[in-house]
Amino acid sequence: MLQSIVSILMVLLGLARALGAQTDLPEAVDYTRNILTANQDSDEMLTEGDLVIPRTRNAMVCMMGGNSCLWKKGSDGHVLVPYVIEDNRFSPSDKEKIKTALVSFHDHTCVRFVPRGNQQDYLSYESQRGCFSGLGRTGGRQTVSLNSVGCIFNGIIQHETLHALGFQHEHTRSDRDQFVTINWSNIDRLDADNFERQVTNNLNTPYDYDSVMHYGRTAFSVNGKDTIATIPNPNVPIGQRAEMSPIDIQRVNKLYDCKL
Repeated sequence: MLQSIVSILMVLLGLARALGAQTDLPEAVDYTRNILTANQDSDEMLTEGDLVIPRTRNAMVCMMGGNSCLWKKGSDGHVLVPYVIEDNRFSPSDKEKIKTALVSFHDHTCVRFVPRGNQQDYLSYESQRGCFSGLGRTGGRQTVSLNSVGCIFNGIIQHETLHALGFQHEHTRSDRDQFVTINWSNIDRLDADNFERQVTNNLNTPYDYDSVMHYGRTAFSVNGKDTIATIPNPNVPIGQRAEMSPIDIQRVNKLYDCKL
């Protein structure tokens, strides 16, 4: 009898360990640390961790309804975004992951990433020192950096691409104080600007804890404690690198007036 009980307990212990291992999948890891770690050695002037500071215009114009930094829509209703992938900087596997992430936009939105011909404005996916992008269409050759070490994950590729389409981080949107609390005491004062609220066009969509644009709980933490706390439930998961959320997709379609 005792031996049977021990056997059952061993089976249950093994099952618990297996289930625990399943929840510790790489895609469930907070991607913020990947981006911030990759950007430590970047030569770019970055804000909010991975946004290239524009040198020629106010980045806020993009989310305030201006069309100057939106990609153009063709007569067929598709938003065409020319791109190139720097072949000598990525492995074949890396290139396939980038292409797969871009095709996911085709499946759910009117945005179409097309290989560049002679278009003047285009995205250049490169393995530079870090994961970063500019905000919206900045004109000419526009770098989306995806370092081969730490950045080649579906959600991170989508994250930086969404920046290039004109989207900011979720935790800095104008109404964020209704949904999250920023724990300033856990943030170095030199990093505080990464949490400043922005004047954003939220496109009449709800705050999205599941957004691939949401930074994780301990982003920029100086002591390992949470820098972002969710309201009212402190246990709501935030920060993921799996894929765009349904609301992320909805926003792309709203910003670009997609007729699907």
